[in-house]
Amino acid sequence: MALLRKINRVLVVLLVLLVSLVLYSTLLRPSPRPSRGHRKSSGGAGRRLPAVQSPADDVVSVVICASEERMGATMATINSIISNTGASVFFYIVTLRDAVRLTRRYIEKTKLKGIQYKILEFNPMVLQGKVKPDSSRPDLLHPLNFVRLYLPLLDISHKRVIYVDDDVIVQGDIKDLFHVQLKSGHAAAFASDCDLPPTHEMVRSIGMQTTYMGFLDYRKQEVKDLAINPNDCSFNPGVFVADIKEWREQKITKQLERWMEMNFRLNIYSSAMAGGVVTPPMLIVFHDKYTTLDPLWHVRHLGWSPDARYSENFLQEVHLLHWNGPFKPWNYPAVHLDLWEKWFLPDPSRRFSLKRPDTDS
Repeated sequence: MALLRKINRVLVVLLVLLVSLVLYSTLLRPSPRPSRGHRKSSGGAGRRLPAVQSPADDVVSVVICASEERMGATMATINSIISNTGASVFFYIVTLRDAVRLTRRYIEKTKLKGIQYKILEFNPMVLQGKVKPDSSRPDLLHPLNFVRLYLPLLDISHKRVIYVDDDVIVQGDIKDLFHVQLKSGHAAAFASDCDLPPTHEMVRSIGMQTTYMGFLDYRKQEVKDLAINPNDCSFNPGVFVADIKEWREQKITKQLERWMEMNFRLNIYSSAMAGGVVTPPMLIVFHDKYTTLDPLWHVRHLGWSPDARYSENFLQEVHLLHWNGPFKPWNYPAVHLDLWEKWFLPDPSRRFSLKRPDTDS
């Protein structure tokens, strides 16, 4: 009996040790990481919504805005991009809260349902005290028009992005634009307004400005103090490549906001061209501090006249077309409609429709 009691005590001790070992192992086991799609927002200009797929490091990343009234334009741009590349593309689609559901429905009910994307909400409150509600073109004061100024505040996982406006069609392979070599210390690459002879002809025919004189009021002392030659070439920020890390380190957004706030108080932008108040601060902050893109990657001014046209042969060589200006290709009148409409995807909700001379919608 004494031997049996000793055996039982040994077994009890071993059992206690075994249980203790199991509990210890459990406590040391790493806890599972929370799902990225359900992480709480940290505020700022953009709020992340659940993504369809997570971005990878080796894809071309594109930022584009999707307003409720121009949703079909955004989808045409996306369609042109994915149709002309074999690269993997990830889209950051920035919109306002009221248009989130419409954006997702447009994607999931069309041929775009297979794209990689994340919908981000933009917070218009960041624009308070920086934008005046007066412009010859109120559409340029839409909150989403200012998204390009706030890229580091958005929930972007990539180190580099291409920003494109929604009135753009991409005919070339987007990966060639994405892999442009940025010069050391440069946070972005733009196409100069003075680099392409056919564009010069278009500019002359429609009376456009291609220099800083057209965007800044050189009568104001604050502009004079910049010491920027008024004849220096401008650029259009409707298409550019951005290094997010460099942008953040140089505090580009803070610099842009400073000039927006100054214009809010002192009206330092030219009223002739700067109705959108987006281009002038970028021209100031990036003056002599940007890498120049191949001009064929941003052929613009297609929307400045219902009559002025580029030659068809020239347009076949162009990598990217931009209908900047009031005459958009989904409306009428406009030029080169065929080059835009071939990428248009009908709106599943029927809210967005083309304006054509034989239709009332």
